[in-house]
Amino acid sequence: MPSRHGIDISKAQALHQLELRRFAESRPRSRELSRSAERHLLFGVPLHWMEDWSTPFSLYLQAASGAEVRDADGHVYHDFCLGDTGAMFGHAPDPWRQALAREAADGVSAMLPTADAVWVAEELSRRFGLSHWQFALSASDANRFAIRWARAMTGRDKVLVFNGCYHGTVDDVFVDLVDGAPRRRDSLLGQVYDLTRHTRVVEFNDLPSLEAALADGEVACVLAEPAMTNIGMVLPQAGFWAGAQDIIRRHGSLLLLDETHTISSGPGGYSQAYGLRPDMLVLGKPLAGGLPAAAYGFSAELAARAQQAKRAAPPGHSGIGTTLTANRLTLAMIRVMLEQVMTDAAYQHMFLMSQQLADGLQTLIQRYRLPWCVTRIGARCEFQFCARPPQNGSQAGASQDAELEGYIHLYLLNRGALITPFHNMLLTCPATRAEQVEALLAALDGWLEQVACR
Repeated sequence: MPSRHGIDISKAQALHQLELRRFAESRPRSRELSRSAERHLLFGVPLHWMEDWSTPFSLYLQAASGAEVRDADGHVYHDFCLGDTGAMFGHAPDPWRQALAREAADGVSAMLPTADAVWVAEELSRRFGLSHWQFALSASDANRFAIRWARAMTGRDKVLVFNGCYHGTVDDVFVDLVDGAPRRRDSLLGQVYDLTRHTRVVEFNDLPSLEAALADGEVACVLAEPAMTNIGMVLPQAGFWAGAQDIIRRHGSLLLLDETHTISSGPGGYSQAYGLRPDMLVLGKPLAGGLPAAAYGFSAELAARAQQAKRAAPPGHSGIGTTLTANRLTLAMIRVMLEQVMTDAAYQHMFLMSQQLADGLQTLIQRYRLPWCVTRIGARCEFQFCARPPQNGSQAGASQDAELEGYIHLYLLNRGALITPFHNMLLTCPATRAEQVEALLAALDGWLEQVACR
């Protein structure tokens, strides 16, 4: 019997063919829109990543509210994808929806600051412990700008990332370890420069390699998620960040934490929940409730160095910021999210639902004796095709199985449960209900009952 990760692949493949037909037959409007889109949209979608689902044609969205989405054919789904964190606090929560209607009437962008900007900066400082802030339209931009500031402040040209990382569309981070040597990621399109000249890469949780990579004093900053999420979830080992922070500071580098996903850890992110002390910190996707927005913060000492570096530079373009960055509407919506939506009470409910989900997944793994594991960070959890949680990006990448993931995702989707289209990450939001969690677990149980090896 052919098996992989405890699954009878022949049975899974046969079941998948039935699921493909089930999807196609029940979604004529999505099929029609997909065919029309091919005439004028590259790959038939507004952004090529929207093609990455395991469906025979694109699933078209009609509306989303709370923890549910409705497609163009009227099917309603329990949403555990939540826009891959962009809607981590639910789709169009009431305070956000009311504020958007109110604030949009007063204009969007005038390239001038507002009182909301002052309030937001003060609140970000309170929550995240960094005194000074700037804004961007995405976490990709925020990471890009923060790296530029780090190089300007330190006079160093190199950055260090962890193997398998993802920090948005920042060219510097697309470097992987291949057979122990750094190499530009093969999937990166159109890059002609040798990224390895200015980017170093080591494995997460590997303190000796981090020490060796920083020893020559040429690295401006270490850019990292406090827990890896984009290669599959990888948690830091006990003592890793204490040791890593000591090594980074001893060699004069800066620690830049990307909390775009790990904001799921609590109101102050992973760094506040677990006592990390970054020099800079990036926040992205959910900050304005899904509107394009991001923020990045500086410690007081770094803020002084950044301002000195800018004032000492010749006048002209800094390469930092865009015209629509920090526009009036965005700052108003960030304030609403921080003040009324991203609350302690909201997080407590999200944690409760995520724990229920993680416990249920673990029960299924034990019931079917699968060599899988479950990893959880606050409102985010994931099941992985390995018996023990991976310790670095290489291990996490090796545990992935895109074919198997696609089978699971489509089966769940056909039963009204939407999870992320890549690996097996699930999010809960303030609107997630216990019965939605149970419905997803029941659907996964139904798939395993048919395909798990006995």
